[in-house]
Amino acid sequence: MSYRKIINDPVHGFITINDPLIYAIISHPWFQRLRRINQMAMSYLVYPGAVHSRLHHALGAYHLMHNALYELKQKGIEFSEEEEQAAKIAILLHDVGHGPFSHALESMVVKDLEHETLSLMIMEELNSSMDGRLGMAIDIFKNVYPKRFLHQLISGQLDVDRMDYLTRDSFFSGVIEGMIGCDRIIKMLTVHDGQLMVEEKGIYSIEEFLVSRRLMYWQVYQHKTVLSAEMTLVKVLERAIWLHQRGDAAVAQNNELSQLLFGKMEKLQKKDLELFCRLDDSDVTSAIKNWRSHPDKVLSILCNTLLDRKLFKLRMQNDPISLEELHEKRAAIAHSSSLSQEDASFLVFTGEAENSLYNPNNERINILFKDGRVRDISQVDAPLIHQNLSRPVKKFYICFYQSWFG
Repeated sequence: MSYRKIINDPVHGFITINDPLIYAIISHPWFQRLRRINQMAMSYLVYPGAVHSRLHHALGAYHLMHNALYELKQKGIEFSEEEEQAAKIAILLHDVGHGPFSHALESMVVKDLEHETLSLMIMEELNSSMDGRLGMAIDIFKNVYPKRFLHQLISGQLDVDRMDYLTRDSFFSGVIEGMIGCDRIIKMLTVHDGQLMVEEKGIYSIEEFLVSRRLMYWQVYQHKTVLSAEMTLVKVLERAIWLHQRGDAAVAQNNELSQLLFGKMEKLQKKDLELFCRLDDSDVTSAIKNWRSHPDKVLSILCNTLLDRKLFKLRMQNDPISLEELHEKRAAIAHSSSLSQEDASFLVFTGEAENSLYNPNNERINILFKDGRVRDISQVDAPLIHQNLSRPVKKFYICFYQSWFG
């Protein structure tokens, strides 16, 4: 008996689920948790429509993986039904390890563990509960499976993950610069010598993809107001941890967030993984709402700043922020509000943001020409992709609570 479920996606249209194992994974509570994690963290404070979830993105990436594998099969690239299923499972679960507010709180809730590591831990736990049927998917995810092009579709310079989030984030934010021709790019994909490549006629689509990625980075992901909000969110949790370490028991609550934030955990255990998989954006938001009236002035300021959208002022520049300016602003806050210099460091801080159009030293985008030659996209005579644009762009910022500075 055939099995078929249809999901209506606002970006890609109808997404078909025709595999009972994949449907079981989608139905699992740990995957359904992604409904409650915002794909773009605090970006909705700038782009009100950017409220789509990690689950949206996972399903969209799954759909593009299905399309990419179909196109490769039409071109004679050989892989079994089991390998196709495994690749789909791997992309479906590639972001399942994201914590609340996605990248904004990376390694904060679960210390020193990036979401890729957590995703792998979750996949291995699901594999145990599903009689080992995720083993090949895990090998593809870890890039130890012999057919490396399957991993490249999941994680590379030109993967279906990026194709979906650029298209999806552009759609929901309303920033049209992120719209890419992912359908055309997928049709241009091929495999040569076991490596994922792009046919020669797809060069201009790849150019568009790379330029869109840079524009989205500075216009959306690292928009100065988004960056201000996300760094303030980090400071909220840092301040809460700081207070707890100094004996403030009231900052902790009887919930999963407090257990992970304030627990003396040296290594993530299975029971901790279950805690993590019950955690989502609402837990952090609830904590912020509770802490907004906390007697600690700094924590209260940070929380009210986010809840009322009276965000810290953030200034970006090409040169590093001088220590003199940083000390002056901290001294002004400390003097005006009777805070210590250490307290003021939570309200005035610096950082840097970096992005490059394309880095050929990482996973390459190879172009396969009709005569059989293979060249990296940066070596192709393409006006948009040249050495200057391949260099990273780094910007420095200072962020401060603007009540004291107007």
